[in-house]
Amino acid sequence: MDYKKLLEIQKDYVINLRRYFHKNPELSWKEFETSRRIKSELENMGIPYIEMAGTGVVATIKGKPTGKIVALRGDIDALEVTEKNEIEYKSQNPKVMHACGHDGHAAMLLGAARALNEIKENIRGTIKLIFQPAEEMVQGAKEMIEEGALEGVDGILGIHLWSGIETGKISVDPGPRMASGDHVKIDIIGKGGHGSMPHQGIDAVVAASSLVMNTQSIMSREVNPLDTVVFTIGEIQSGTRFNVIGGEAHIEGTVRCFDPKTRAILPEIIKRHADNTAKAYRAKAKVQYIEGTPPTINDEKCSSIAEGTVLSMLGEDGLLKMEKTTGSEDMAYYLEKIPGLIAFVGAGNPEKGADFPHHHPRFNIDEDSLAIGTELYFRFAIDFLEKF
Repeated sequence: MDYKKLLEIQKDYVINLRRYFHKNPELSWKEFETSRRIKSELENMGIPYIEMAGTGVVATIKGKPTGKIVALRGDIDALEVTEKNEIEYKSQNPKVMHACGHDGHAAMLLGAARALNEIKENIRGTIKLIFQPAEEMVQGAKEMIEEGALEGVDGILGIHLWSGIETGKISVDPGPRMASGDHVKIDIIGKGGHGSMPHQGIDAVVAASSLVMNTQSIMSREVNPLDTVVFTIGEIQSGTRFNVIGGEAHIEGTVRCFDPKTRAILPEIIKRHADNTAKAYRAKAKVQYIEGTPPTINDEKCSSIAEGTVLSMLGEDGLLKMEKTTGSEDMAYYLEKIPGLIAFVGAGNPEKGADFPHHHPRFNIDEDSLAIGTELYFRFAIDFLEKF
């Protein structure tokens, strides 16, 4: 069968859908209209689906019953960003924008679904289509898994359109691709007093400042220098007036790393540093370490299959070796459970203004990338079911 012709038919369909989603963005767990449109499109295709995790949708294309099951995942939520692009499909929802490419992910997955459904009699197995909410809150994947989205699935592919890669190139490297993302809250408890008589109080501001300045020694002296770890303090609050000793201080930060073993030791290290630093200033520390998403780690065999898929699509020039990134992705939850990968599909093109970073109010994608992502979903599903 001529797959290229079948995929060419989907091109305008996917672009129009992407523009619809971009014009009507919805925040995490509030993707009601987005979900409704996805279900409407699936109904028009005759593809059965079930609702999951509130606004999530899982559709199934059944081929030959003797094969395996592969899942294709696309996230559907937008961000609290006010769009500054002047385009005909500019966001119509105030202060909400698809500033990370999820509009493209949903549209590409529907385009791939339409093409795959046309050839389902020739497919050696079953394809699940996972339209997932709340990726931006790194919550949706976990909820989808708990409700059974991965039941019976042997492998999975997720795609992320990436403005930092030029259109026409794809990265499907094995191993760690994105970092874990954990949240740390630290309260320093001291004792307030008059600013002119610091000996009568216990200055939480000084203790907190010392902790902020010394946290980087956690990475430089207690973690293998070959393991990337980022600990950033993004918030510090203390004090009420210029001449009052701050009796309490509150610190919040984020911890990122790629190695699950390294991640496992960080809570104890951070707690020890906080306790000992506070103690040195006669204060006390309370530490809350909140685990977020795990690192996103691509399975070697699935990456190998995807590499063959990319080569068949774009040749050697289209296959990109890309350094991992310390951003986080809840695709990680799927990859903890079953083999799979996240693929970075280039969507950058400065000549079209598609070169702003993700989450920027002028973020946009080169729409030529949509046909490439649609084809990757389509061809990987077939290749996985034939080769895994």
